[in-house]
Amino acid sequence: MRVLVTVASRHGATREIGDAIAEVLCHAGHQVELAEPEDVETLEGVDAVVLGSAVYVGRWAASARAMVDRLAHGLSRRPVWLFSSGPVGAPLAPQGDAEEIPSLMARLEVRGHRTFGGRLDLGGLGIAERAVVALVRAEEGDYRPWPQIEDWARLIAADLHQEEARAVRLVR
Repeated sequence: MRVLVTVASRHGATREIGDAIAEVLCHAGHQVELAEPEDVETLEGVDAVVLGSAVYVGRWAASARAMVDRLAHGLSRRPVWLFSSGPVGAPLAPQGDAEEIPSLMARLEVRGHRTFGGRLDLGGLGIAERAVVALVRAEEGDYRPWPQIEDWARLIAADLHQEEARAVRLVR
């Protein structure tokens, strides 16, 4: 199946999660296209979508939200998985999903959503971002759970293989 993996990432950590998911899907035999959400104009030729976003102050990035608004009809007609990245620290904070997740899950009838720990590198932040980090007392470090990310991607790959097998049976 042809899978679009598209990720809104301000500093690259969430994009790296998307890259890892894409790699697992490729190794499972799927064709994967990587694109920035703002560059996705159509879903023509795409069988499934994995859409991820960094979470800042409890919200998904604007480019991911705008892509959903722009392509909601097409997204709702394909298998879609969502992931969020952002919580940092031990234990991970903040807890809970980004504000948009419940409505996106219902609106797009997504197959699943996961929130993964993120990476916080203070050296790459602007003044406003540093102020928010100081306010919430976020801990610098890399909290991305690579084995969990790869396991989740393998579940997506398996689901896509089942979807493909169902489609073949319907054609016969």
